Amino acid sequence: MAQETFPIGALSGMSGVNIETIRYYEHIGLLAKPARSRGGYRLYRSADAERLGFIRGARDLGFSLDEVRQLLGLADGDSQSCRRVRDIAVRHLSEVRSKIEDLRRMKRVLDTLVRSCASGTMPSCPLLKTLARTGAR
Repeated sequence: MAQETFPIGALSGMSGVNIETIRYYEHIGLLAKPARSRGGYRLYRSADAERLGFIRGARDLGFSLDEVRQLLGLADGDSQSCRRVRDIAVRHLSEVRSKIEDLRRMKRVLDTLVRSCASGTMPSCPLLKTLARTGAR
């Protein structure tokens, strides 16, 4: 029995992933090159939609494309152990925590600069002066 296929526009609509992004994922090997119709149109299957859903879920959590590739490799291998998956997630969580700290630091600095700039005039704006000094480093 032949499996139902659908075009890239339908895959994009089902997944919420932009057509150009789907093509990019194919180009870098995260998504397999699909079969083609006689007219040359890409034809996808439900397994492609599921894989794209996996990729999108991982990307929504901030995993890099390299990390997504590693996770897909583990998922494709039907690994019985979560250890390698957990290791990737632990490293990623550490990066997320670091980014959160960086964002908190940026927020504190910006809060201070915005308060100091509230009544200033353009030639002596403390925020502009700070940005000019920061950019000169």
